[in-house]
Amino acid sequence: MPVMAARVPLHHLTNADLHSHSDVSDGTLSPAALAARARAQGVELWALTDHDELGGQHRAREAALDLGLAWLGGVEVSVTFAGETVHVVGLGIDPDDEALRAGLAATRGGRRERAQAMAEGLARAGIAGCFDGALRHAGNPELISRTHFARHLVESGVCADTHEVFRRFLVEGRPGYVPHRWARLGDAVRWIAGAGGVAVIAHPARYRFSPSAEYALFSEFVAHGGRAVEVTTGSHSAPEQVRYADTALEFGLLASRGSDFHAPGESRTELGALPALPGRLQPVWEALAQRVQHPG
Repeated sequence: MPVMAARVPLHHLTNADLHSHSDVSDGTLSPAALAARARAQGVELWALTDHDELGGQHRAREAALDLGLAWLGGVEVSVTFAGETVHVVGLGIDPDDEALRAGLAATRGGRRERAQAMAEGLARAGIAGCFDGALRHAGNPELISRTHFARHLVESGVCADTHEVFRRFLVEGRPGYVPHRWARLGDAVRWIAGAGGVAVIAHPARYRFSPSAEYALFSEFVAHGGRAVEVTTGSHSAPEQVRYADTALEFGLLASRGSDFHAPGESRTELGALPALPGRLQPVWEALAQRVQHPG
């Protein structure tokens, strides 16, 4: 039976975590285990946002509601913009929307070929067997990614942690880096909106854009119907949180909050452990009140 929990008014929520990953994409916990961890960490409203994949959504919803945790459907779409990979989170989406599912299936295409090319680059650098090693870490082989390669290289003793792997091997100019053409920004925003959701630019400080290119990203995002930005997230410093709070106000965007949690002991920030959003911003979950599913 679901745990009966008092329904917290959305405008009073302080611990919404709307960005996390399960083993359906590149996390290590199942959707149910992730829901339990979020609940144990004091999260009040949770979203699972696997990369380009909706396969964990129904399990996440069932587990969250059984635990007394409010839930939003979610996804993280990989986008190519100005030669960079940008991630757009969709919140409040219907995971059964056919157009969204078809768009994500097209976006996933080519991941295996990219992974094989990454393994070939690493082999030329003297590190053999990386494709099979990464595949062992991929709960969903269709979504094999750089993170799975990173875990293999840590397991093999090549690097001390996944952050070192990325720095040494998996970013542009390094042996295991292979670019990939993902979805177009406008398509990603339209898929999310068509599925009833709100499109959110994820962790904007991580992108290597010049000020003019970043301005173009936000301008085009808004023009396509994008409505929010992650202000408080696991990879943002305090000054970056202030910077993107200002960006949210400049572009009239809602503010989101999410840890981007992938795995215990690996992620920079634990589920539910982020600072609160700056009070001058409108939280994205207030605009999604009709999409939030409550326990009980």
